[in-house]
Amino acid sequence: MRLPVGKLLALLTATAIMTACASIGPPLPPSLELPKPPTDLRAVRKGDRVTLTWTIPTATTDRQTVRSVGATRICRSLQSDFTQCGVPVGEAPVAATSTKSPKQKNTASYTDTLPATLLNDDPSSFITYAVEALNADGRGAGPSNRVRVALARTLPPPRDFTAHLTAQGVVLNWTNAVPSSMHYLYRVHRRLEGSKDETLVGEVPAGNEPSLTLTDSSFEWQKNYEYRAEAVTVLPQKDKPEVQIEGEDTPPVKVFANDIFPPELPSSLQAVFSGPGQQPFIDLIWAPVSDVDLDGYNVYRHEEGAAPVKVNAELLKTPAYRDNTVVAGKRYLYSVSSVDVRGNESAKSEEAEETVP
Repeated sequence: MRLPVGKLLALLTATAIMTACASIGPPLPPSLELPKPPTDLRAVRKGDRVTLTWTIPTATTDRQTVRSVGATRICRSLQSDFTQCGVPVGEAPVAATSTKSPKQKNTASYTDTLPATLLNDDPSSFITYAVEALNADGRGAGPSNRVRVALARTLPPPRDFTAHLTAQGVVLNWTNAVPSSMHYLYRVHRRLEGSKDETLVGEVPAGNEPSLTLTDSSFEWQKNYEYRAEAVTVLPQKDKPEVQIEGEDTPPVKVFANDIFPPELPSSLQAVFSGPGQQPFIDLIWAPVSDVDLDGYNVYRHEEGAAPVKVNAELLKTPAYRDNTVVAGKRYLYSVSSVDVRGNESAKSEEAEETVP
């Protein structure tokens, strides 16, 4: 029986469609859901503590989205390179579910304490860390990138760390540790009360002096600060940047930067009379005071045997003054003082004298 041409074409089309739908290829193996090993592991050592930080994997080794993250093994080895974690020294717990945007990376951290038996005075001695991210079944795809951490000993916190306020700044003092074969320096930090940010005040090489000092003049007056100090071990590296290991901190020392200190004393005061043909007056000039918080000057005048009296009604903003209240036949003695923005006034300068004919 011959089919009409229309029915024949319809039958061929349906057969082609069914054949195409059935051609799905071989089945894919199930995903093992192994998180990709982190590639940005970082390590920071302070004293005998090493803090590791890395980005939590969001993709598996077969390019799928990680649906369930397990714990993370912490690997530590004296070998510079290793392919297996071996016996982990610790385990970071399962990362908590984040409410951040999927595009925003989440980080994890772990702090490991170095055993005292590993620490030494060999500047070339290092230990290597890696982490291995696991899935919910406790399986991983291998260690992350490796990071090396120096095993050199660090000094304890500086002893007798004190701070006292002077007109020049906060003077910090501490006792120097007995130097060993290692190279050390001391680092001092400052933190404004209520702030999490710190400012590096300065660094002082250990040297051989029994006590060391550092003056901080970069703070703002009338604020509360906390200071801390630490000893830093410096390890020179051949053809590489030096390695620095921070030691433990001193307890914080609190300072209220209360400015009760007057500005610099004015100097080089001169008095010059002028008068013939006009109303008599005496001009005063002196060397300017360089204090950054200077607000102005006061001028004092007196006759011999009398107490000095301030002659200016308001602070003078320039180091000069004209006294046009003088009287003929009298001898006057002048002195000046400087005043800062908080009202602290210096002592009076050496006197300059002038006689009105």
